[in-house]
Amino acid sequence: MAVSDLIQQARARFGQAPSVVLRADQPTGEKPWEMFVTDEHTEHYLALKAGGGNSDRGMLTGVLGGVMVLMYLVMVPWMALADRWDGLIYLAGLGAPLIILPYMWETSRPLPLPILFNRRTREVYFDHNGELYHSPWDGIQALAGEFVMVGPHTGGMRNASLEILVRRLGEPDNALLVSLGLPMGKTLQMQKGFWEWLRAYMDNGPWFDENGQRSESDAFVKSMLAAHMNPTDFLPWRRQVIAEKKAAAGGSNYLTGSDTVLYLGHLLFYPMSWLQELTYNIAKRRSRNRWPQIVSERLQPDGPTTRLIDLERERGLDV
Repeated sequence: MAVSDLIQQARARFGQAPSVVLRADQPTGEKPWEMFVTDEHTEHYLALKAGGGNSDRGMLTGVLGGVMVLMYLVMVPWMALADRWDGLIYLAGLGAPLIILPYMWETSRPLPLPILFNRRTREVYFDHNGELYHSPWDGIQALAGEFVMVGPHTGGMRNASLEILVRRLGEPDNALLVSLGLPMGKTLQMQKGFWEWLRAYMDNGPWFDENGQRSESDAFVKSMLAAHMNPTDFLPWRRQVIAEKKAAAGGSNYLTGSDTVLYLGHLLFYPMSWLQELTYNIAKRRSRNRWPQIVSERLQPDGPTTRLIDLERERGLDV
């Protein structure tokens, strides 16, 4: 199937619902907007979570580790009162397997590789079941469209998807449409804004403003990325909120009951969140080694800048 036919066939799925073909050199008129799918945002490449990002990876290790922390909080004071410190040996013997075994299991399983936007070579890379797909950014095509999902409890819920067209390395006729994040709860306007975010990044790196124009500062980009908080960010954020209330109230009558409950809740779950994030990050780093050398070397600051499509053309492939 020709590439243009694949786009038109995919667009036909939306029927009468709004849809649009997007291109790298054609602005949509929307302001850039990040859709909480960014995995890494560096000077040289942008990585988007693929397949939902496996955000639950590390949860088993975190939950079991959190249970062990609670056990220590309960048992250690009791052992201190009863002067029975020999119980620490049993707690350690129980806790080590509960944390180490799930940690080893979760970090040994590879995570889905992200969708990479390499601004040094102006290319996009995608791994599909171990097969490398790619597209030059200049000339790339994307499809955004709205659709409605109807449920018995939610009624009609409007969603919008954003997909890019990539082709398998060495087989230009083998093409895929790759979704850039889950479509649920998004609108066509939001997906256009995310496309503008990608356009601004590929043109400027992490230095652009709220209009997608080149900027000497990365303040706008950092402010957008900071809105996506990790579980371990909630405790320092709640501490900051309490400190701001204290400063505003002059130190008197600033702490409410909800502040206390939320702070203690974040404090209680912090060990679990920390272990989960640690496990996820280690699994992610190990998974990065699965990229073929032809991609990994192009992600280096001093790596090759030759595009994969140019290598295909040197081999006489019809691209």
